[in-house]
Amino acid sequence: MFTGLIQALGTVQPLGGDRFQLSCLPDNAAVILHNLAIGDSVAVDGICLTVEEILTQGFVATASDETLSRTTLGQRHQAATYVNLETSIQVGSKLGGHFVTGHIDGIGSLQDSVKTANSWIMCFTAPASLQKSWQRHIARFLVPKGSIAVNGVSLTIAECDPQGSWFKVAVIPHSYAQTNLSYLQPGSWVNLESDILGKYVERLLGYQVPSANSLPMNDISPPMNDISPEFLAEHGYL
Repeated sequence: MFTGLIQALGTVQPLGGDRFQLSCLPDNAAVILHNLAIGDSVAVDGICLTVEEILTQGFVATASDETLSRTTLGQRHQAATYVNLETSIQVGSKLGGHFVTGHIDGIGSLQDSVKTANSWIMCFTAPASLQKSWQRHIARFLVPKGSIAVNGVSLTIAECDPQGSWFKVAVIPHSYAQTNLSYLQPGSWVNLESDILGKYVERLLGYQVPSANSLPMNDISPPMNDISPEFLAEHGYL
């Protein structure tokens, strides 16, 4: 589990097949490498990867076929030059961003970035070749003032259209300067992870409760659409 607060920048070097070498830039390398152990999880542009080998300035990790197909890790030519790095949170750590799992839902593309007096307004949409994937995995979770992770950066959706075909975020100067968002160009691809809370809500609302005839006799739970103030009062909730 991660917070979406980036600790350092790094570079990615393919080692052949599904193995990659992640090297930290010198400025903040110690933040990532301090106490790093084999088996630890590190978010690389929001992708949760497992440390398999520790190097002087980085580590080696392997990506699954699913990760390579759904993220920019397998399509680095479309992404920013550097990757964002964050180690997993520990019990008792501050949670300054939002809960980020490191499981990427899909890829987005920077449409434009506009500098204002106190932030950068960045608009993201679906790459032309990934429209269907965006609609299936991203669009329905876009909510104004909701959370989203862009390349692992915890951000708040400032605006989105009703169809979920695009969204905008306001990036403060600190986040812009300390992450690879400042290296994005129009058309650059980014990894997107929707808020996990929204996924659970969708799953619960879409769950089909079995009919009363199929329930055991001692199961008093009614179908969801039968819950009423009278039912709640009868069972002590009101």
